[in-house]
Amino acid sequence: MQHTQDSSGEDELIRLLLKRQSELNALLEITRAINKNASTPDLIKMLEVILQNYLQIGKFRFLIAKDKVYSCISKYGGALESATVLNGTWAHLSKIKSPSVLTGHNNPVLNGYDYFIPIYHKNKALAYALIGEFHTSGEMLNNDLTFIQTLINVIVVALENKKLFRERLQAERFQREMELAVEVQNMLIPLRVYKEVGVEVGAKYLPHQNIGGDYYDFFRLNEDEFLWCIADVSGKGISAALLMANFQASLQGLAAIEDDLTTIVERLNKLVIHNTKGERFITLFLARFNQKTRKLNYINAGHNPTILYCDGEAFPLKLGTTMIGAFDELPFLNEGEIDIDPNTLFFNYTDGLMDHELQNYKNWSEEKLLEFVINNGDMTPDNFNEAMMNHINTVIKGKPIDDITLLTVRIS
Repeated sequence: MQHTQDSSGEDELIRLLLKRQSELNALLEITRAINKNASTPDLIKMLEVILQNYLQIGKFRFLIAKDKVYSCISKYGGALESATVLNGTWAHLSKIKSPSVLTGHNNPVLNGYDYFIPIYHKNKALAYALIGEFHTSGEMLNNDLTFIQTLINVIVVALENKKLFRERLQAERFQREMELAVEVQNMLIPLRVYKEVGVEVGAKYLPHQNIGGDYYDFFRLNEDEFLWCIADVSGKGISAALLMANFQASLQGLAAIEDDLTTIVERLNKLVIHNTKGERFITLFLARFNQKTRKLNYINAGHNPTILYCDGEAFPLKLGTTMIGAFDELPFLNEGEIDIDPNTLFFNYTDGLMDHELQNYKNWSEEKLLEFVINNGDMTPDNFNEAMMNHINTVIKGKPIDDITLLTVRIS
């Protein structure tokens, strides 16, 4: 009789040791897979195989927290509940911090499972599992539940690390993109002050963030003519900066061979359409001045109208077309032509000047802008820009929601 009892105890010990060995092997396999950077579906499949084949668990739901919502990333066995119903079970379980019995639970969904296994880290709920059709009992039960919790915890930690790694890579990629975009943007800001006989230019650029989509340029075409442009590309980042760099090169190339602004804008539109497939657009104001004839030709392509000031009067230059890059063929295109008197000032700007977080339309509007130009239009371009920014900071408390670019040109 004693021999039979000893034999029975030895058998139980051997069975327990073999079970522990199998558990360690399962954890080892999962750890190896994690170290080899196995995909999330592969890790989940390994977990399901262990639960089904080794522990004989017939029903399983594995939910993981994401933005205060629990998503089911693994499920098998039984009638499958909807995502909303499963997510709603957490409200009945949130106060339970250790593996618990669910049999007889007052919630009908949870009553269909045997055990609840939560996964916490520093009092933060990361995931939980619902287990059904699991018939282990007695001394092995606590051991099995602890093993399942350990197994799921290893998977959750691996998934969290994958997520953090992806976020870090994305942040590093974004940072590098911004650095590249800033480099490109600096090349697109060609001047701050320009002065020669008959013309004086002042420019100011204030990016909303590290990198924006604004661009301006001013250059002489020949002995008698010069051209200037101010533009704003939709979007931010390196793709917007590269598009604007391509736009700048194309504009300078076209301006060197084309006398007609209408042709230049039509060709620029086709170029932007070809490069972006209609996913980005550019607003711009383009002007060409002949110092001999004193004629100014301009096109406003969906941009904030440049303001012309002379002898105490100011008016916006609105003739042109819609933004470029939005249509294969521009629906209309009207080129403006004006005879320019001596001592005329042109104030060009981007929409960041008008759009602020806490806009006060009583203090700042297009009508108020015209008033400011009339009252300050006799300043030098550089001083005018400085006065403009000081005025903005006085009348508007909110921050601008976009880049601000000012390009002021005085023609003697």
